[in-house]
Amino acid sequence: MSEQTGAHILCVVGARPNFMKIAPIMRAFNAAGSGLRASLVHTGQHYDAAMKHAFFEQLHIPEPDVDLGVGSGTHAEQTAQIMLKFEPVLDAQQPDAVLVVGDVNSTIACALVAVKKGIPVIHVEAGLRSGDRGMPEEINRILTDQLSDLLFTTEMSAADNLEREGISRDKVFFVGNVMIDTLRYNLASATPSASTLAEAGPRFTEGYGLLTLHRPSNVDDPTVLRRLLTELVDISRETPLVFPVHPRTRARIRDAGLDAVIAGADILLLPPQGYLEMLGLMRDARVVLTDSGGIQEETTALGVPCITLRESTERPITVEQGTNTVVGTESAAIRKAYREVIQGGGKAGRQPEYWDGQAAQRIASILARWCGGARQA
Repeated sequence: MSEQTGAHILCVVGARPNFMKIAPIMRAFNAAGSGLRASLVHTGQHYDAAMKHAFFEQLHIPEPDVDLGVGSGTHAEQTAQIMLKFEPVLDAQQPDAVLVVGDVNSTIACALVAVKKGIPVIHVEAGLRSGDRGMPEEINRILTDQLSDLLFTTEMSAADNLEREGISRDKVFFVGNVMIDTLRYNLASATPSASTLAEAGPRFTEGYGLLTLHRPSNVDDPTVLRRLLTELVDISRETPLVFPVHPRTRARIRDAGLDAVIAGADILLLPPQGYLEMLGLMRDARVVLTDSGGIQEETTALGVPCITLRESTERPITVEQGTNTVVGTESAAIRKAYREVIQGGGKAGRQPEYWDGQAAQRIASILARWCGGARQA
């Protein structure tokens, strides 16, 4: 870590979706001359030690200064444990500000502790809204934004969302997307899909779709999960599907007795993949079917057609300007979107404004000025 002095920013990372966002931020903050000094807390919300190590190594994230080791639990248990363990860290480190990213439980938990102790909160990826308060992530987004002193957004519409919720535009800065910073920084190093799929045979290496499923609304309801898997099995007969299976999804398939539904289909079940492996799989896919917010953004940046298996998205720019189509979970809608991709190539899309790999540098520049003013006040 850099020995530079400057405003001390305590950065928080909690779960896999955060890792790709924090990597360029840490790099920008610890660069010589940034005027900032960053340290890193890993809450341990993502508790797969091997996967955490793989992501930190691949993305060149420095080892955390503090690892809270929280692990799994209900939303309430996890949030409470993070808060209890994070408060002593703030007392010991006395940072000038706490920076949180995204919308996981670590985001709201650490923001709430910081604001109660009078420490400014910075939220990266602020203002995204799906309109679905049944998603725990939506609650985390809304509450974190209300607590934040500085809000950095990935798309212009986010500022309108924040203004409707009573947040002053003076606090809001449109900087672009740090997820895309990471994608552009690592694209040349992505693991070729042919390497990941080397043992799968030519049926997959000659053209495949990539599938991810993990949202509770999709995997916790056996009726919805059965309907999705049945349609995906049909699609796999024409376009074989590569399916890195989230452990929670794997358990739900088993518990619902749905292993037989996908048995014999052209669906290649893989364990969770590292970032560089997933980047290669996305880049080379004919189509991506997902319920992940981050993958909607990454496919837009890569120009790969994306079919989102959800009723709404908090990332509308991927639909308006990118390659994403939101279809819900009904078979007919999924099939229609899939046919449009296979027959017509899908939406061409374009690169959204400021998705240029420089978002973290913009954040560092704005934050250094803001911290300088706050310290002099």
